[in-house]
Amino acid sequence: PNGEIIMDYSIHDALEAGFNKVVFIIRKDLEKDFKEVIGNRISKITEVEYAFQELDDLPAGFAKPEGRTKPWGTGQAVLACKGLVKEPFAVINADDYYGKDPFVKLHDYLVQEHDVDEVMPISMAGFVLGNTLNGNLTGVNETKNIVKTAEGAGVEKEDGTVDPIDKNSLVSMNMWGLQPEFIDLLEKGFVEFLSAQKEGDVKGEYLLPIYIDELLHAGKAEVKV
Repeated sequence: PNGEIIMDYSIHDALEAGFNKVVFIIRKDLEKDFKEVIGNRISKITEVEYAFQELDDLPAGFAKPEGRTKPWGTGQAVLACKGLVKEPFAVINADDYYGKDPFVKLHDYLVQEHDVDEVMPISMAGFVLGNTLNGNLTGVNETKNIVKTAEGAGVEKEDGTVDPIDKNSLVSMNMWGLQPEFIDLLEKGFVEFLSAQKEGDVKGEYLLPIYIDELLHAGKAEVKV
């Protein structure tokens, strides 16, 4: 009603749930416009910091492949917060609407004491697929092109056919609860990701849910849904 954007609602819900700081992860060239659209407004109600995701912000020994214009993905985006986040934190997409309840649940989990020495404690807000069918979704298995069908839901393939899926499944909308130590793991994982890239690959992405899935299967993380 007053010109709010989706992020306004997420931030409002997060602050009401008990979060007390916002880190915006943006491109450096968008900083001026971003602050005018939302950043300056939010800085009046809570602590705000900025992290910048840049194509050439890579570990020592790595260089941006010639011709790459695609961002490195959500894993590198969260890694850009290194040094800014020293407390348990939640990660969300700026363009998804989550509602108040998942922020409360994540906050309640994050304020508990967690041992991070052996296995990284991670939490994820799970959403019932049938309630989220307004667009494409991604999950730990990075399932793309989920569409509404007459029967409920399905995954649309390149040939136009649709494989049905259970609309009552729990899915991820990339809303995670993480410990500050997780960023150190992300940093190591980014080096491994870059080392495994094929020469000339300009589209590979270091994705947060895929990396968490790798930690899960390696027994290095537990994810509470």
